[in-house]
Amino acid sequence: MADEIHVPELGESVADATVGRWLKQEGEAVSAGDALVELETDKINFEVEAEHDGVLESIAKAEGDTVTVGEVIGTIGEGNGAAPQQEESEESEEASGEEAAGEQPEPEAEAEPEAQPVAEEANGHREDGGGRASPSVRKLAEEYGVQLAEVEGSGSGGRITRDDVERLIRQQGGSSGSTSAPERPAEPEQDGKARQPAPQPAAQNGRADLEERVRVSRRRQTIAQRLVESQQTAAMLTTFNEVDVTAVMALRKRRKEAFQERTGARLGFMSFFAKAAIGALKAYPKVNAELQGNELVLKHYYDLGVAVSTEEGLVVPVVRDADRKSFAEIEGGIADLAVRAREGKLKIEDLTGGTFTITNGGIFGSLLSTPILTMPQVAILGMHKIQDRPMVVDGEVQVRPMMYLALSYDHRVIDGAEAVGFLVRIKELIEDPESLLLEG
Repeated sequence: MADEIHVPELGESVADATVGRWLKQEGEAVSAGDALVELETDKINFEVEAEHDGVLESIAKAEGDTVTVGEVIGTIGEGNGAAPQQEESEESEEASGEEAAGEQPEPEAEAEPEAQPVAEEANGHREDGGGRASPSVRKLAEEYGVQLAEVEGSGSGGRITRDDVERLIRQQGGSSGSTSAPERPAEPEQDGKARQPAPQPAAQNGRADLEERVRVSRRRQTIAQRLVESQQTAAMLTTFNEVDVTAVMALRKRRKEAFQERTGARLGFMSFFAKAAIGALKAYPKVNAELQGNELVLKHYYDLGVAVSTEEGLVVPVVRDADRKSFAEIEGGIADLAVRAREGKLKIEDLTGGTFTITNGGIFGSLLSTPILTMPQVAILGMHKIQDRPMVVDGEVQVRPMMYLALSYDHRVIDGAEAVGFLVRIKELIEDPESLLLEG
């Protein structure tokens, strides 16, 4: 008896997910605890594991499908997972043995001239390829006259996706009758009106083979949606300043080895800027707030979001109660979150509830940028590349390591004077790092 594979609870306020890729294929043996499929949500990706030993009997949801909590996405049956090819081989050997013993198989009846139903292959796929495609994909193929048997599936287990069919349509010139036709005939009339032809991609110029279509991950779609929402919702403005990091660099050079030996954490720049940001947030509490309708919620706790770049896009895990943490705890916390972000092991709670965000584009060489707000936060601090520049110090020109700082903020909540004052306070604390001890 087959057991159903259900979509597990996805976390608070997360109602659905997108099927990423199946890590096991139909007919493959699985053991309890094996990862079966990746599910993508707005915030994190996670794997659904097998609850017991058996065979992945069926896959009900293909890559790119949207699923909800509790929905069945496949089944696991009993068995040892022997591959169909092996079974066929064993049957062939048995048949050969029978023939060798003088037992001849009975002749099969001749095929009727009428069209026969589509035969099923040993692995459960139809010979015309239809068993490897969802109903919507089969409908698209029929509409454009595409033979699914000619389509190479890029989905899990060789499943044919919509992108696979569309790619073949483009290569064949977008015909809807015979796939060899150079042009698509006019659409039939519907309700007395001729249907307008669907807009064709720009690459109908013979260069379709030079294009590649890649499915946008659920997280990337959410990032895009949130960034657009942020710019459309907030009255966003950015102010800039620059900071001399000579003192911080000198302090790190003197203390980093002893710091790492004593705490096990690497002394980087992020802990200095986190501490400086907390000091500035205490001086300008509106920067650590959230606008809810006609009320401004001032938050007297400091959960700092730290932007981390991953293969699937930017995520912002949160260092909780950063004002209560030491330099070592902040550095260790950021390092742990960054590693788990890149390994896809963050939890929902790691990504929610931040009050203020710091992003460091300088590690990629960015000299200046205007970071976008992480809603519903009202401000974000952008750090940039440290670059030696000539500066006038006490009437003399000296070469100093300088960094541009950018504060993007919601002008509905924060006035320009407050934004400028906030950056000036960070500048003061960074250029006199011993004063950060007083902010602890």
